[in-house]
Amino acid sequence: MDRAPAAMATCVFAPQQPLAGPDAREAAVGPDAREAAVTALYHEHALSLIRLAHIILGSRAGAEDIVHDAFCGLYRRWEHLADPGNALGYVRTSVLNGCRTALRRGRLASLARSYQPAEASAEAAALSDEERREVVRALRRLPERQREVLVLRYYLDVPDEQIAADLGISPGTVRSTRHRALAALQRLLEPDQQGQDRGASAR
Repeated sequence: MDRAPAAMATCVFAPQQPLAGPDAREAAVGPDAREAAVTALYHEHALSLIRLAHIILGSRAGAEDIVHDAFCGLYRRWEHLADPGNALGYVRTSVLNGCRTALRRGRLASLARSYQPAEASAEAAALSDEERREVVRALRRLPERQREVLVLRYYLDVPDEQIAADLGISPGTVRSTRHRALAALQRLLEPDQQGQDRGASAR
């Protein structure tokens, strides 16, 4: 998975126009400090962001490309961040936007590949491979916003307030969207479950 440790070296660094006045942060944040900060963020969060993009796209390679591009964008714009402490939120939003663009342009050949979590969890262990594939296929049939809310909340364990900030909506909208998404997901999964029950009774 790891396209670092030299991930930043593969970025195409676009030249930045120097800022004037009080916004001239480049003098305070040198390139070495910027690279160290972005690389540390990459090592800590790239895997979970690739999982996020993989679930949405269904393509591991596409997910890695989008996450890599998001970190390159963070590197180029580091001096312009309003709050460097929220750099993760910036990258996560960039990844979501990259996924939307990829889906809308139809650049990915298939959205039906199964999701294989990189790290085991109690929830993942409780699901069989086939059940997990069914859940992920149903998840990808949800509207874009509903899919993003569920993936952020239940796969990355992002709190509602941070999801709201990442998506540019209110925490209340996050909760109502999650409620509708879970109901829709249940409806999508019920026909499959009914079919399995009928098959089992026939035997």
